[in-house]
Amino acid sequence: MADHVQFQADGVTLAGDLRVPPGDGPHPALVLTGPFTGVKEQVTGLYAARLADAGYLTLAFDHRGFGASGGEPRRQEDPQGKLRDLRAAVSFLRGLPSVDGGRVGAVGICLGAGYALRFAAFDPRVKVFVGIAGAYNDPYAMRSGMTDQGYQQALASLTEALERQDRGGAVEYIPAVAESGEAAMPGEEPFAYYGTERSAASSWMNEVTRASIRELITVDNMMGADFLSPKPGLIVHGVVDRFCSPEGAEEAYKRMGEPKQIVWLDAKLHIDLYDTEPYVTQAVEATARFLAGHL
Repeated sequence: MADHVQFQADGVTLAGDLRVPPGDGPHPALVLTGPFTGVKEQVTGLYAARLADAGYLTLAFDHRGFGASGGEPRRQEDPQGKLRDLRAAVSFLRGLPSVDGGRVGAVGICLGAGYALRFAAFDPRVKVFVGIAGAYNDPYAMRSGMTDQGYQQALASLTEALERQDRGGAVEYIPAVAESGEAAMPGEEPFAYYGTERSAASSWMNEVTRASIRELITVDNMMGADFLSPKPGLIVHGVVDRFCSPEGAEEAYKRMGEPKQIVWLDAKLHIDLYDTEPYVTQAVEATARFLAGHL
C-alpha cells in the first residue's frame, strides 16, 4: 500500500506515493522519475511498488504541471523544474525518520532516466543512479537525427508558439499520443500504452504543450554521464527500442566512469519495459542486485 504524501518545490505542491517496506527502519530510499507525460499511477508507480517489495522505501511522484501536483502551465515539460522537483523529493525523503538519509538513490525510466542521471551526477546526497529504458537526451544527437535544416525548422516553429504565448496568447497543446496525425509521441507503440487501459490513470490527460517539444530537443541530460563517477551507475535497456535508442544507452554507459554496469534485456518494444513480463521483473531484479551492492 502507498501513502499519499505532499511536499513543496519552489512553492509548488507536489503529490507523491510513498511506499515503506516491511521491517524496522531506517530504510534505504529511492526517488523515481518516469516517462514523458507520465504520472505516478503508471510506470513509476509500478516500479516503485516492485522495488518496495525488494526492501527499498520508494517515492513516486507527479512532477510540477502533471497529475495531482500543482504548477502552471499544465502538462508542460520543464527540465530545470524537474531537476528541482527531484531535489525537493530527496529533501523530503531525508526528513523522514523511516529513511536512512545516507542511502538515497535515483531511479529513472524512459525520459526520467536522463533526468535521474543528470540529477544524481550533481547532487551529493544521491549515492547511486539507475536508468531503465532510458532516454538520455542530447541536442547533438537530436540535431543529427533531424538533420540541421529540420532541427532549425523545428526550433523556429516551436519558438513561434512561445512568442504567441509571450504576447498574451493561450498555451498551445497537442495530443500526447495518436495512432496517426500530429502528436508528441506519434504512432502505434506509444498509443498501445497511453491510448488504452494499460495506462489508465484518472489524472493523466492526452495532451502536452506544444512548447514541450522544444525542451525535449534542446535539453542535455546525457552530460550527466560525464559527471556521475565515482557514484555507481546502472543502465538497463532493451536490445531493440525505437523510442529510446540502444545507441543512446550505450553512449551514456561509455561516458560514465566506474563503477558501472549495463544490462541488456531481450525486449523488442520500448513499452515492454513499462508493464510487460518478463521484462519488468528482469529490470527490477537487475536493479535490486545492483542496489544491494552499492546502496
